[in-house]
Amino acid sequence: MKRFSGLLSAAALAAGLALAPAMAQQPQLPPMPQVKQSTPAAIGYAKEILQMKNVQVMYAGAVPGIIEKTKTGLLQQYLNYQKDLNEVALVIAKNLGGSEKEIGEGMAQLYAAEFTEQELKDLVIFYKTPLGQKLLTSEPKAINDSLQYMQQWAQQFGVIVNAQFKAEMKKRGKDI
Repeated sequence: MKRFSGLLSAAALAAGLALAPAMAQQPQLPPMPQVKQSTPAAIGYAKEILQMKNVQVMYAGAVPGIIEKTKTGLLQQYLNYQKDLNEVALVIAKNLGGSEKEIGEGMAQLYAAEFTEQELKDLVIFYKTPLGQKLLTSEPKAINDSLQYMQQWAQQFGVIVNAQFKAEMKKRGKDI
């Protein structure tokens, strides 16, 4: 909202009030989380850590993805505007390209708010060590493998739980 701050003339205010009923139909934007202010050095260390962790891969497709999702939703309502919406999507992508950098900035702010400047500096130093480098390269695979293991365990455990339900219900004379 800071982008839109400034003085409003009486005419602009009147126009805004006239549009209020129409604008009321638009969904309200949820507020962004409040983040504790950090030192520029802390934010710099946080950015370096995030870069080492290659987190930009997580949000690299955010802008095109949101544009495509929005276009798809509009196409469901306005199928006869398909050509126009496809063209407009390209214009919007060009206008808003690079906006995903805001995600990286926000993530750096969040990291800097969670850790002290010294802790962030120590993490940067650690990630530059051989063990830190191994953690950076091996941790994503370990996390992915752990998630797959949990899913497989849950499926197997679900079979056991289902069998227990059937056994207990059978004791009650009810086959399920």
